Amino acid sequence: MTEISGVTHDLQASPPEVRLSLTRAGVTGVQKAVRVRHEGRETVMAAEIECTVDLAHSQKGAHMSRFAELFEEAIESVVGSEALHVESLAEHIARHIVGRQSALRAEARITARWPVRRTTPVSKLSTQEMVSLIGIAAATTERVRRVVGVEATGINACPCAQGLVRGRAAERLAEAGYENVERILDLVPLATHNQRGKGSLFVGTDQRLDANDLVAIVQNSMSAPIYELLKRPDELFVVEHAHLQPRFVEDSVRLSLKGALDVLPELADADFLYARQVNFETIHAHDVLAEREGMVAELRGELRSGEPTERHTSLAEWLAGA
Repeated sequence: MTEISGVTHDLQASPPEVRLSLTRAGVTGVQKAVRVRHEGRETVMAAEIECTVDLAHSQKGAHMSRFAELFEEAIESVVGSEALHVESLAEHIARHIVGRQSALRAEARITARWPVRRTTPVSKLSTQEMVSLIGIAAATTERVRRVVGVEATGINACPCAQGLVRGRAAERLAEAGYENVERILDLVPLATHNQRGKGSLFVGTDQRLDANDLVAIVQNSMSAPIYELLKRPDELFVVEHAHLQPRFVEDSVRLSLKGALDVLPELADADFLYARQVNFETIHAHDVLAEREGMVAELRGELRSGEPTERHTSLAEWLAGA
């Protein structure tokens, strides 16, 4: 609101100079401590919130200054009740924003950092890893759709470079007079360049999922998991394990999606999956990525028939109910 000549004037509600509707307008990077229910107990997590509304072509702007107040209202309104799962809290915020901003549609995204306790593979030491727990909700006055997701890290060993190393090693062994060269190469982990990877898996469903299952799916899609704490026997295990199952960034996305379908057979055909993998290169100045999104029916149909599906439903389309 602005006051002009003693008259209160809602500048945001005035018509814009360029009359185009906007898909999203709102705030991002809002830092909050939120109380959520996770692994059967209530816990406080540091979270980053992004929330947007659609904007009509006749409205100059969203009431940005109100978002922070509305976040407080939405979060405080559930403090006295049972703590929510992160995707449910995102839904609660999105519904609240729709009502208070008089929007046709609101979308909220909460990203919380979550400590996961793990045990190293050989020395069996306890270590703590940080993963991201993500809740997304899109709400109108009539309906809501929710997505829960995770982001976790691992290591990928490059199959292409390993193939080149294998070929050169075979030549050298043959020149040196060794027999059973292929047998030797099958027994010895071969060098290649490694890529630390970040994998994401989002699931759009009304069913209650265990985020630990999603983290396991993401980590299993890479050549090997990584650990904050490693003794030498653990280092040997991780390095050998990674080099015995080299994977492209594209392999990780495909394995993550298939893993989700295998581990979560109760997903409905109308539910949604999105997988993304980013590998941080070591011998290039760039990084590499791959992703796939689609309704569960699209993914199941493609795996079953062996034929590509006609379309890949996007996250934005699924949240919009298209």
